[in-house]
Amino acid sequence: MSLSTTMLKPPRTAGPDGKPRRIGVELEFAAISARDGARLVQALYGGSIAEEDPHRFFVRDTALGAFVCELDSQYVHAAPGENDATAAAGDPAKEFLFRFRAGFRKVLGDLSAYLVPCEIVCPPVSLDRLPEIETLVAALRDAGAESTRSSPLYAFAAQLNPEIASADADYLTAMLKAYLLLSDWLRAAIDLHATRRIAPFADPFPRAYAMKVVAPDYKPDLGTLMDDYLAANPTRNRELDLMPLFAWLDAERVQRAVHDPLIKARPTFHYRLPDSRLGEPDWGILLEWNRWCLVERLAENGALLAAMGEAYRRHHAAGTDGRWAIKASEWLLLS
Repeated sequence: MSLSTTMLKPPRTAGPDGKPRRIGVELEFAAISARDGARLVQALYGGSIAEEDPHRFFVRDTALGAFVCELDSQYVHAAPGENDATAAAGDPAKEFLFRFRAGFRKVLGDLSAYLVPCEIVCPPVSLDRLPEIETLVAALRDAGAESTRSSPLYAFAAQLNPEIASADADYLTAMLKAYLLLSDWLRAAIDLHATRRIAPFADPFPRAYAMKVVAPDYKPDLGTLMDDYLAANPTRNRELDLMPLFAWLDAERVQRAVHDPLIKARPTFHYRLPDSRLGEPDWGILLEWNRWCLVERLAENGALLAAMGEAYRRHHAAGTDGRWAIKASEWLLLS
């Protein structure tokens, strides 16, 4: 059995409410339309398809929950209320404007589909049901979906949204420390494609911020953890985006620091780093989950986390940035 089909278990399997943790998955791809993606989801999991616009479809009441299949661009979808034709009924000027806007968004979407990915946003599922999402990966591959390596113009992601196990500051800090210590190793293991290294959507954390956080004596309370993060990372475009989590914990604090309507509050780690590699037979969501799971395992080992953090600081203070991925792989053998 390959690494991509054997699922590792995290140290903590329950969420803050004591119920089994869940995970969401977002898959980006080209060569398959949002409409056809919705039909594929329905064929796998059942449910009914509802069209919001020509480039956004909902598949509701499936065996796993509600899916969204859409062209991943806010400009080709109506703002809330704009799709309500009844609001313009009886007013010729408003009816004309409604039809014009709808037609323009459709044409823009048709043109954008050559560069902008389609995306399937899967419903959060319990960790033990994550292998069922792997069937969607295989179905998209068989249907001819193109992914990051299909074109030098593509920079598509496969994003994971693991639910947090606790809202405790010590747990969240340990998870962030572990991620920062393994970031270089993850990038090397994933072999992140050049287009995604150049694109800003999954930028690495500033080195000065990482050096601060991985220090063994960095043990902030929840407010300080959020304030430090927001000051150093006032953007969603981080490889591990904590904006949704912090907005869930304290929406006003996040809004004071970052004005971004696309931040969606939820109790998850928004892991944006993995490439979408639907065209590669050995790639799958379970492979990326297993890599993430190593972050969770490291976070639970406080002594190792402190020792590795000190080694990280010494390593980068010496100016040998390029070899930390190798060093991190050696530390992983101890976790």
